[in-house]
Amino acid sequence: MPYKRIVIFQLVALVLCFCSCSSIEESSYEMQVYQTSQEGDNLKLIKGKRADQKKKRNQKIEVEIQLAEKFQKIIGFGASFTESSAWNLATVPGETRKEVLTKLFSPKEGAGFTLTRTHINSCDYSNGHYTYIEDGDLELASFSINEDKKGFSGNENAQVQGVELVDSTYDLIPMILEAQSIPGADFRIISSAWSPPSWMKAHETGIMTNGSLKSEHYGLWAKYLSKYLSAYKKEGINIWGITPQNEPLHAHDARWDSNGFTPEQGRDFVRDHLGPQLEKDGHLKVGDLDAGVRILIYDHNKSMMNNYVTPTYEDAEASKYAWGTAFHWYASSGLEKEDFYGSELDKLHEAWPEKGMIHTESSIDIDVNDPIGQYWRESTDYAGKFVPFDTYAYDIITDLNHGTQGYVEWCVILSHKGQPNPYDNFNSAPVLINPNTDEVIYTPLYYLLSHFSKFIRPDAIRLGLKGDKVEGLIYTAAQNVDGSIAVVVFNKNKNSYDLSLSLEGQDYEVAIGPRTMQTIHLRSKK
Repeated sequence: MPYKRIVIFQLVALVLCFCSCSSIEESSYEMQVYQTSQEGDNLKLIKGKRADQKKKRNQKIEVEIQLAEKFQKIIGFGASFTESSAWNLATVPGETRKEVLTKLFSPKEGAGFTLTRTHINSCDYSNGHYTYIEDGDLELASFSINEDKKGFSGNENAQVQGVELVDSTYDLIPMILEAQSIPGADFRIISSAWSPPSWMKAHETGIMTNGSLKSEHYGLWAKYLSKYLSAYKKEGINIWGITPQNEPLHAHDARWDSNGFTPEQGRDFVRDHLGPQLEKDGHLKVGDLDAGVRILIYDHNKSMMNNYVTPTYEDAEASKYAWGTAFHWYASSGLEKEDFYGSELDKLHEAWPEKGMIHTESSIDIDVNDPIGQYWRESTDYAGKFVPFDTYAYDIITDLNHGTQGYVEWCVILSHKGQPNPYDNFNSAPVLINPNTDEVIYTPLYYLLSHFSKFIRPDAIRLGLKGDKVEGLIYTAAQNVDGSIAVVVFNKNKNSYDLSLSLEGQDYEVAIGPRTMQTIHLRSKK
């Protein structure tokens, strides 16, 4: 072979090798796609093939993952520990209980929930009203969290009577401790107060219901909350954050534990009492609010949050104690009309960019006759008409795309009737248990939350996405500490799409069917 031809051949080979090696280096992610759909897929691992088998092509959606465009750090996703949840677990055998908690908190065998919430004193999903001290105890000498760990008698209210308790010693604290013991479990807890003891309040309409904390007891209530944090820590439970008051604007017509705090009262309580008390007791460190228990203010509907938090954040002395804002989604039927309040989230983040943002509660009324199907069809409750699965998907993704760092559902476990709730306000939950038959139901909400919690882990960073906008299709993305990337996509339309994700010059393709949520998990091969 002539010398010139040999040189050309070698050059071509080198070029081909270089291109091949570059291609291999660029395509360094392996893709897995997990799918939940109205047709019945529940976090099912699928192959990246066309969603329908028809010959016609689906509309193509092109989205580019922007690795250099980084936003907020993610804290987690999950649901809440309540006394009602603990009671339901007390009605099933120990092996069933462990299986449920594994499915909730194991990152390998379950949803891997990473952010949770619980209540200080009783709440609407307790078996009855209770506090941690005796009436009139101004010294807090009788303070004890035994109410959270003493177990159940079976006579707390009419809904629990006649139900056999497999383990009557089980309770709220044992539930949290058992959840912590699940291999791989790694979750944070936000504790929220529903109401101070009645004797500390004025203008109540019932036990621990409506009215407001007397100003002369602000200091006492701050000490009470600090004692709670210390007592839980002694039990082996470190509280990550605290909200001084659940739903402070719902204290005039509530039917359960509640307490009113105006924006100014909330500011004064944090500035003059709770913040200094937590700092004095070593729970909080001014100047480094991530070093201790975080105070999250507001803890009510996001439609009104900017008006509420402004007095606290504008006051330098109050703001120095406040880590961020907690908010809820109610009323759910108005969310779509208001674009899930993305503009309110933007307004909050732009005004106070150093403050955290956490969604701390959402729930829907249960349809006892159709607890699974209700998530995929139009449902009606106090908030009006909406499709629950669609509303949750859009709410979570919108929250993330507008700076929110975590999302917590209300009760993690309830009965198949949404019980026990002494106030006839029966919700659904990720897990439902029939306390008479021990049947366990994992609702579509369990799988929906898993699409986020299982694949977007703590300290992940939300990434920018640039691509086609289609009505009825919404998506978000985050990169985990280990370098893996999760893209969550929800298609609420009745037609399929061919989705092409571009990352570092390579395309990853998958079809998404109608009424479907997918998590596209890209893991480095290196």
